[in-house]
Amino acid sequence: MTQHHTAPDETLLDVRDLKMHFPIRKGFFKRLTGYVKAVDGLNFSIKPGETLSLVGESGCGKTTTGRCIVRIYDPTDGSMLFRTSGNGSATSTVDLGALSRREFKPFRKEIQMVFQDPHSSLNPRMNVLQIVGEPLLVNGIAKGRELEDRVARLLQRVGLPPEFMRRYPHAFSGGQRQRIGIARALSVNPRLVVADEAVSALDVSVQAQILNLLQDLQQEFKLTYLFVAHNLSVVKYISDRVAVMYVGKIVELADSDELFAHPLHPYTEALLADVPKPDPRLRSKRIVLRGEIADPSNPPPGCYFHPRCLYAQENCKVDPPPLREVHPGHWAACHYAEELNLHGVALPGAG
Repeated sequence: MTQHHTAPDETLLDVRDLKMHFPIRKGFFKRLTGYVKAVDGLNFSIKPGETLSLVGESGCGKTTTGRCIVRIYDPTDGSMLFRTSGNGSATSTVDLGALSRREFKPFRKEIQMVFQDPHSSLNPRMNVLQIVGEPLLVNGIAKGRELEDRVARLLQRVGLPPEFMRRYPHAFSGGQRQRIGIARALSVNPRLVVADEAVSALDVSVQAQILNLLQDLQQEFKLTYLFVAHNLSVVKYISDRVAVMYVGKIVELADSDELFAHPLHPYTEALLADVPKPDPRLRSKRIVLRGEIADPSNPPPGCYFHPRCLYAQENCKVDPPPLREVHPGHWAACHYAEELNLHGVALPGAG
């Protein structure tokens, strides 16, 4: 894994107390009966040039977080402070969540998204030239011959022959479609790319190719990634830091190597126990979590994870644990983070 070095005070995106609550309406009159708290008070930051991964089970709110940042969703509350690209050394921060749709438009070039499903994220009625070239047209960056030349270079960069630009999505495999989606995201020279489960719909052999491509592009274009995933083997390969989410909250945040080797939250330990290990001597006992993931519209009191936790005490059922810095750079939301001796995993050849 390539580590990216930045000045400690540099932050590209600073997310503070982000919330996304979806209203629940029932009955003939669609009366408001509650909220699904898909994202419920997230705090994290991303430095320029790094890859921060959001991981967790389906329904934990990681995809919703990414969609809030690119403003597919308008957040319920909180701020998303983005450092703008100033001329020379002059930079300023803007709260993406406070902008109207019209005010946000200039920042669409700076923040792009690669979607999970390469089949549904590409318009079947548009050919590759139109798909990849559309952001260039919409943002007034290129047209005509210049647009074709730029699309040809982008296709080459993501590993596709330029002569494919007249073809339509149905003519491509899943991996090739995802390369087209990546080319579309890169067409406007973004600084932050939200990759939402970008390889989960692909075959394992193709996953590795796409991950290598993403890392190469990150180096070449100085990209910053927010990588949303549930596969921890993938996360270990590509991440600088990892944030583990459970029912709309971050329960652990640390450097990738540190989190995998020394987890501090029982939920992280359970996720790591499911990571395939090629060496039988490294295999730990599988941790079977009790029950189902908590309902985000009606979460349990105290720690949301306590009904499934192997180490829960009485106070876990009552007192919500804050996300706190247990060791330098290693944050966890667990009352007993210092006391538990949890099992991590050292993947061979990692680091």
